Amino acid sequence: MKAYIEPGRVFGVVTAPPSKSMAHRLLLCAGLAKGQSVIDRVQPSQDILATARALEALGARVDVENGRARVTGCGGHLAVPKGPVDCGESGSTLRFFIPLLAGCGGPVRLLGHGRLMQRPQDVYARLFAQRGLPFSQSGDGLTLCGPLPPGEYRVEGGVSSQFISGLLLALPLLCADSVLHVVPPFESQSYVGLTMAAMADFGVQVRREQNDFFIPGNQHYISRDAAVEGDASQAAFLAVLGSVQGGITVTGLRQDSCQGDRVIFDILRRCGAAMTPVAGGWRFEKSDLHAVDIDLADCPDLGPILMVLGLFCQGETVIRNAGRLRVKESDRIAAMQQEVKKLGGRIEADGDTVRVYPAALHDAANLVGHNDHRVVMALTVAALAARVRAVIDGAQAVQKSWPEVFTQMKQWGAQVKTDERT
Repeated sequence: MKAYIEPGRVFGVVTAPPSKSMAHRLLLCAGLAKGQSVIDRVQPSQDILATARALEALGARVDVENGRARVTGCGGHLAVPKGPVDCGESGSTLRFFIPLLAGCGGPVRLLGHGRLMQRPQDVYARLFAQRGLPFSQSGDGLTLCGPLPPGEYRVEGGVSSQFISGLLLALPLLCADSVLHVVPPFESQSYVGLTMAAMADFGVQVRREQNDFFIPGNQHYISRDAAVEGDASQAAFLAVLGSVQGGITVTGLRQDSCQGDRVIFDILRRCGAAMTPVAGGWRFEKSDLHAVDIDLADCPDLGPILMVLGLFCQGETVIRNAGRLRVKESDRIAAMQQEVKKLGGRIEADGDTVRVYPAALHDAANLVGHNDHRVVMALTVAALAARVRAVIDGAQAVQKSWPEVFTQMKQWGAQVKTDERT
């Protein structure tokens, strides 16, 4: 699919879409509970549907319709999947379910698409090897057999918080207590906070003392109704656009959210954005923005849109601890360097540090989405903010997290159309 962007302006009140990160966690907790839970504000993106499929493979039932998921949980009784579990391109699905699937009592095959199986799984491979359990990865999938026993676990905190969340979700179901030690540096801690918040909502407790997590065994997830909060990482695209062009109010966000990507509002404030608090969000007016130094350690998903922000800031924007962007759906640093250059911008990278320079962007009819939803959305914002024409090939990547983004942008005034035949 190609997206065609014409010079125009987004304006008005925009509600942030539901958080994909929190939807994964709420659905998973509901799927492990006994009885039925109803989760409101569920957007059926490709990643969320991958988690729904994995839950059904474990014995739960998930029906998603009109933004609502009805989940009949398995009550902690994990079925042996009848076939391979297809995780799509969802890193959260894969890493959250590996410890759970290890507890089902039989060998399990997990499949992945795109670059998913190129993303490192060494943390789990070592944990399984230490306990003499099969774990092998090849081609488009991996095969494992558990169960992981209760006890002490040690995990490197600088790789991905998804490994930590996966263990936290699974260990309470075991027959005895466990302790999880995270070896610093502990990056993306906010995502672990989201996991613990979802678990607590469904009746499962974990005690944290600095980098150690104490997990009582023999716990049970309890069914309940919940709603998915607004997504700060998706709101970031709208907030950056609003700061550059003005006239956008972003709502639907929780002020007390644990989402690490809420730091986007602090970053914009430091850049000089004209932003006024409103109920559940912020109103943005056109601003003269200046460059700042940004640490990406706890908010890696903001990487592509922060590179776009730097194009509209006076001075050199420095983004540190960006190395993990190279092992996402694409190499997001290389992808953004390549595509922004076509628009007339400049991004430089040295190790884990990215530097972005202000630029007067021009039309580009040959942009490529690199099969990465955040790259596609970042390029869309760059074109809209600069009011230039652009064509993005591979724009269907937005189905991974925000399927309705182009339809909604048109409702908000953007001159965007898509051609699914190309």
